[in-house]
Amino acid sequence: MDKGHGISHLIRNFLFTIVNKEFLIFLFFLALSAVFWLQMTLNETYEKEFLVPMKLTGVPQNVVLTSDEYDTIKVTLRDKGLQLISYTFADRIPLVKIPFGVYAQADGHGSIPAADIQKYIYQKLPTSTKITQVKPDRVEFFYNYGLHKRVPVKWVGHVAAGSPFFIANVKYLPDSVDVYATRKKLDSIQVVQTEALNYTNFRDTLTISAKLEKIRGAKVVPNRVSIRFMTDVLTEERVNDIPIHGINMPPGKVLRTFPSKVSVSLVTGVKHFKGISQADFTVVVDYKEIEHSSSDKCQLHLKDIPQGVSRVSLSAQYVDYLIEDEYTDQP
Repeated sequence: MDKGHGISHLIRNFLFTIVNKEFLIFLFFLALSAVFWLQMTLNETYEKEFLVPMKLTGVPQNVVLTSDEYDTIKVTLRDKGLQLISYTFADRIPLVKIPFGVYAQADGHGSIPAADIQKYIYQKLPTSTKITQVKPDRVEFFYNYGLHKRVPVKWVGHVAAGSPFFIANVKYLPDSVDVYATRKKLDSIQVVQTEALNYTNFRDTLTISAKLEKIRGAKVVPNRVSIRFMTDVLTEERVNDIPIHGINMPPGKVLRTFPSKVSVSLVTGVKHFKGISQADFTVVVDYKEIEHSSSDKCQLHLKDIPQGVSRVSLSAQYVDYLIEDEYTDQP
């Protein structure tokens, strides 16, 4: 106990020596000068840019806004430093409300000029604060009375599975969205794309929630979709015994080819190949090509192939053929 009391006594004596008294006095006047400097600095006039939230109000129930209900504008304010600091700590200027009916035009479009935007912002500010700049110089909005159409969704960007896998199938949920806009705008929209995706080197099925692109003057519902990228392993396979058919044959004539069946080579996924059969392919000979030909060979055409396959090739491009009369049993 005496030992602790002795140590505190030594420290107190050290702090109040002549040298340390002078140091403490120096710190006091330094802090005092800092306070005066800060007060003088904050009393100066400055300019600073702030983000101001804006909202359309009084929108009728039968109106669909095809642009954002909320918007944000950039405003440069001039005032004393202390006042600008208060805006900074408040993070933003209070929400500015714009009456829909004042600016809505009959063509489904509205425009709010910068002068009017300033007027509404000044209502939220003290009289000492002045607005020196507003960006953009006008705010536009679009609306209609429920006119819309259903549009398919398409992903964009760079999505690639890691080797030896590949993307075998893509599924969207939902696969289509409702787009609200003017008639002219709707006629120009055939598909809604996602924002650019970037996913690589995945091996299993990848499911993501993708945000849809924004279209000026249009509202997309919903604005996000779920996309599944299903992977498979590439394989080279062969489908045998695909029959050859004649097309554009004249009545009473029949085409006979030698051989009568061919094979198809293809590249696809292991899982996908299990569901492929001969019936998924159509190999034909066009009579119009051989009608006036002197050659004893005819060219084969692969007319139908299943989805999800690539690098498809026939085992033969030309085969021998005969054109015969078609005999039918008479009653």
